[in-house]
Amino acid sequence: MKTSLYIDVHRGEFAIEDPWLQPPEATGVPLVRSSDGSRLRLVTSVALYYDAARLYVLFEGEDDHIVSTHTENDAPLYEEDVVEAFIAPGKKDRYFELEVSPTGVVFDAAIDSPDGVRDTMKANVAWECRDLFVAVRHERVRGESRENARFSTVLAIPFSSLNAPPPTPGDSWAANFFRVDRHPRGDEFGAWSPTGKTPPDFHVTSAFGSLRFR
Repeated sequence: MKTSLYIDVHRGEFAIEDPWLQPPEATGVPLVRSSDGSRLRLVTSVALYYDAARLYVLFEGEDDHIVSTHTENDAPLYEEDVVEAFIAPGKKDRYFELEVSPTGVVFDAAIDSPDGVRDTMKANVAWECRDLFVAVRHERVRGESRENARFSTVLAIPFSSLNAPPPTPGDSWAANFFRVDRHPRGDEFGAWSPTGKTPPDFHVTSAFGSLRFR
C-alpha cells in the first residue's frame, strides 16, 4: 500500500527584493520520475511556505536544454519545459492547475474531476488566478554554456484566488507538483508524488500528497 506523502508548510516572510529567497523552514523536497518514483536525470526540488495572504511555491533545479517558445498565457505550456502545481484547498474533485514556463508565461485552470482521472475531468481555462505573482531566474553554471544552468521559479498564490480562506495551523490541503523537461535525448516527467502512469499523466488525484500547515 502506498504511503501518502506530506509537506509541513510553515509560515514565512516573502521578500519582493529577492523572491527566490526561501525561509529556513521551507526545506526543498525532491521530485522523482512520475511513472515509477525513480531518480530524475536532472535534480529538481519544490519548497513551500505561507503567510496570511498567499501560498508560496518555489521550484529549483538543473536544466541543460531549455525548450520554451510560447509567449501567451494559457498556451499549452505542457508541450514544452514547464513546472506545475496542482492544489486542492477543499475536496480533491476540484483543484487548481498552475503552470509556469522558463520564460515566465503562465497557464492557469480550474479542474473539476469527479472521478479523479483525466477521462472525466473538465478544465476551465477561463479561470484566472487573480494577482498571481511569478518570478523566474536562470543562473549559468560557472565555466559552462547557458544551457548548463540552474533555474528557480517562484509562484505567490493568493488564497483569495483559490476561493479559500487563509489556512490555519492544523489545516491540510491536497496537492501535487510536477516538472516536464523536453530534451532531444528523451523527455523527462517529474513529480513530487508519482502518479504511476505510462504514458505520463499528472491528473491522478489519488496520487496527491498533503500540505500540512504549521
